[in-house]
Amino acid sequence: MNLGPTATVREFATTIPNATRLFEQLGIDYCCGGNRPLSDACARAGLPIATVLQRLEEGESDQKQRSSGAPQVEASGLTALIDHIITRHHGYVKQEIPRLRQLLKKVVAVHGTGHPELMVIQQNFQELAAEMTSHMMKEENVLFPYVVEMEQAVQQGKAPRRPMFGAIAKPIHMMELEHESSGDALKRMREASAGYAPPENACFSYRTLYAALAEFEADMHQHVHLENNILFPRAVRMEEQSREAAAAGARG
Repeated sequence: MNLGPTATVREFATTIPNATRLFEQLGIDYCCGGNRPLSDACARAGLPIATVLQRLEEGESDQKQRSSGAPQVEASGLTALIDHIITRHHGYVKQEIPRLRQLLKKVVAVHGTGHPELMVIQQNFQELAAEMTSHMMKEENVLFPYVVEMEQAVQQGKAPRRPMFGAIAKPIHMMELEHESSGDALKRMREASAGYAPPENACFSYRTLYAALAEFEADMHQHVHLENNILFPRAVRMEEQSREAAAAGARG
């Protein structure tokens, strides 16, 4: 492993297989906080940097031994990566939002008086659900189609058209801001639930709700990681390189 404490969380997440799984277990923010040095992220999480680096190195070694040479989704083309995000993560969010709304409604109705934190979770989830619904619609109808079109043009040796939003960095910046807002809502929900630890006397629905919210959070982390750390930087670089190539061709 050639990465050290000053390397960013993003660099570890995009270089070492299963690093995101370890970060998830340790509570290290690898999606919205991907630009932080690992040393800073460990300090924020109250973890010894040496221990985390050792576990990352051990995980990398184990993965190499188990690897069958199958390509990772992170190494796919942008179109394939977008297809994966829409199918795996957007599909999951769209499926879980109505289910979690109903679960929250049921559990809050029965246990809300004795556990006011449930209403805090419900309010934050409603805000998160509304934001993610709008967010995914903008990605699927505006940003993602342009990225696919751009990649196809580049593969054909053509200059991509200039979109209505000018440079792709503009909508990407807005998507990243929305990711931060969603991440804040997830953190508030985790804090209100004490890490999704149900009370000892919690009923089956209560426990099901907390397990489902924890799973939703983990999927959101991986979802945002693929966009913030993989898709968006590569799309920006592709657009910049294609425009530089077009400008050089025009001068020649």
